[in-house]
Amino acid sequence: MKILLIHQNFPAQFKHLGPALAERGDQIVVLTPKVKEATKWKGITVLPYAVKGSTTQGIHPWLADFETKLLRGTSCYDAALALKKRGFDPDVILAHHGWGESLFLKDVWPDARLGLYCELYHRSGKAETGFDPEFPSASPERDPLRLRLKNINNRLHEEVMDAGISPTQFQAGTFPDSYQSRITICHDGVDTDAIVANPNASLALPNGKTVTKRDEVITFINRNLEPYRGYHRFMRALPELLRRRPDADIVLLGGDETSYGARPPDGKTWKQIFIDEVRGQIPDADWARVHFMGRVPYDTFLSMIQVSTVHVYLTYPFVLSWSLIEAMSAKCAIIASDTAPVREAIIGGQTGVLVDFFDQEKLIQETCTLLDAPERREFLGANARRFARERYDLKRTCLPRQLKWVDDLAAAYPVRKPRD
Repeated sequence: MKILLIHQNFPAQFKHLGPALAERGDQIVVLTPKVKEATKWKGITVLPYAVKGSTTQGIHPWLADFETKLLRGTSCYDAALALKKRGFDPDVILAHHGWGESLFLKDVWPDARLGLYCELYHRSGKAETGFDPEFPSASPERDPLRLRLKNINNRLHEEVMDAGISPTQFQAGTFPDSYQSRITICHDGVDTDAIVANPNASLALPNGKTVTKRDEVITFINRNLEPYRGYHRFMRALPELLRRRPDADIVLLGGDETSYGARPPDGKTWKQIFIDEVRGQIPDADWARVHFMGRVPYDTFLSMIQVSTVHVYLTYPFVLSWSLIEAMSAKCAIIASDTAPVREAIIGGQTGVLVDFFDQEKLIQETCTLLDAPERREFLGANARRFARERYDLKRTCLPRQLKWVDDLAAAYPVRKPRD
């Protein structure tokens, strides 16, 4: 079978599926702007394309969002035409359509089956754009209008999507009913054979100190340290946590950029904004026990969750982080926000502890209680790993389901290109 993969940041969500397809004998070609030269990766041919053009100056911001996707879509379309002229005609196209790249691929290959990674459909309302009252929309009455325009890309893909795949019930459920029958819920999967507890793990901290499982370590991990992932709620808990736990080291992993939501004001970073907010409440000796790791190699990330005594995961109702499932696989004792889709993975009192996203005192209290309860930590960690193995294991559960999804997609009668 000939399969075309499309992702602006390849391999991303296809890092396991792509090589598995190639290993079983499928011919896999990737189009991505991430590389500059054609290359081979794990049996996959990776071809570059350049995004041509730039957003029109002074254009309405709602339209600018779609124009960016349109530029990616037309650029990818041009690369697809060139690939077709070279004789490549895929049976199946797999794409993360969130950036618009796959908008016009059915116009190049109308008989190819198009499978989309359905990450999120944008919704307005208290549970979504109005979730955190600390960061209100500048014009909440216009949010439904703005998000309707933002979903143009989703709506246009609905016309040509043969099947979709989504990692959680929550994420799939954000899409309209017209999508639902075509979306398979299947997590990307984590390698639970490789991500295990390690009683001999150690982690070197930026100040030169090394911590192990014998130390009291509170961990917090985001791709970027920002409000969408509860960074502000965690930071505000630090003064009291440090006071109550004089022997604890608090280790935070994450970059300084913004992955989701609004950018910070005045050219600052969310990381520094909330450091500045709490720093005056924390004595120097206690602040020395707060360690910002930045972005680190995967081995360092793995060591971090392996030395963790209590791991804190907070998020808005949004896309679920891989790091939560990886922490579960490593038998971490987890305290997490009681938000969707966290509740799909963390069952309160069984696979972790759930706390209200906004209840700072409860977060502090539950963290301290868990730090003082080694038997409970062991119980929660063992259950978390067992749940991760049953529900999210890459090799035994998720990857076989993903491969079946591709095969079912290949066998489906394709949706044709949009009517003129």
